[in-house]
Amino acid sequence: MSQAEESHQRRLARNLNELLQELRVAQAGVQILFGFLLSIAFTDRYASADRYIRVTHLITVLFAAGAVALLTAPAPWHRLLFRRGRREDIVEVANRFAIGGLACLAVAMTGTILLLAEVVVGGWLAIAFGVLAAVVFGGLWFAWPWRERRRDGIDSAGDEEGGDRLD
Repeated sequence: MSQAEESHQRRLARNLNELLQELRVAQAGVQILFGFLLSIAFTDRYASADRYIRVTHLITVLFAAGAVALLTAPAPWHRLLFRRGRREDIVEVANRFAIGGLACLAVAMTGTILLLAEVVVGGWLAIAFGVLAAVVFGGLWFAWPWRERRRDGIDSAGDEEGGDRLD
């Protein structure tokens, strides 16, 4: 194995390890949120909730479940493709899953804040809290990093002046 190939493999291993560490942080939060959202359906107050609350809750639960699915998917991909020379594919797909999972988590968090605000203050103020949550999550998790990404001169494939860059 050449020095350049060894370096490429080490970089892939580091990228995969970093991604899995990031997913561990997100997974803990989304699993707690998912459990909380599931428990709401079994309360006395939920039984008397109107259709708007129930539909918002269902959509929020579905996005939380989507986040769980997408944020945990890289682990089985890695395990099932382990030692098959597919690490680069795993890193690429896992990155897409992570971004999709974080998008689902942002929607689930927004829905949770909207539900809570609806119960506490109701009406337009609750909607304002939901919109504010969407702006904060969208801005901090997506808009700001993508703006920074465009500024760094690296294309979407990770190439910088013809070189391969995975990190």
